[in-house]
Amino acid sequence: MKLFSANIEDLHSLYINNLQKALDMEIKITKALPKMIEQCTDPELAEAFSNHLAETRGHVTRVESLLRQATGESSATPGKVIGSLITEAEETIQDVTEPAVLDVALIGAAQQVEHHEIAVYGTLRNWAELLALDDHAEMLELILEEETNADELLTELSDNINTTAEVHASARA
Repeated sequence: MKLFSANIEDLHSLYINNLQKALDMEIKITKALPKMIEQCTDPELAEAFSNHLAETRGHVTRVESLLRQATGESSATPGKVIGSLITEAEETIQDVTEPAVLDVALIGAAQQVEHHEIAVYGTLRNWAELLALDDHAEMLELILEEETNADELLTELSDNINTTAEVHASARA
């Protein structure tokens, strides 16, 4: 049961509400990424996370800008999905004892977050286009491209890191 209603009456209200949730999502990710960087054993993965942290900080700035343009303020609305994904990742990280497997788990967690972000920004971009908010659509498309690139980089890194984890597993068997 919610105490306060978002009063979503039309597509514009839905768009703003989800943009506010996107801001909350990016803020939560900026807090989670440093912890993930600390846990990495693969230097390329740590570098990828560090670079994405810088991009994510830029996403916070961009989404805040979009919200100020649309509403005059840049407040976030709590969302549940990213918090749940981060909690799940933290629990998995605590359970992993093999360093090579830890990197695999970090990639899996990060890709789950990236896939959610891709869905969020693709949806927001489409809604901005429907609402004829062309400058919003362009900025959201840029964020979407960065999220997609981050996911593709993680996939590339996972090819080597997953193999390393598999070799360690085979050696222990």
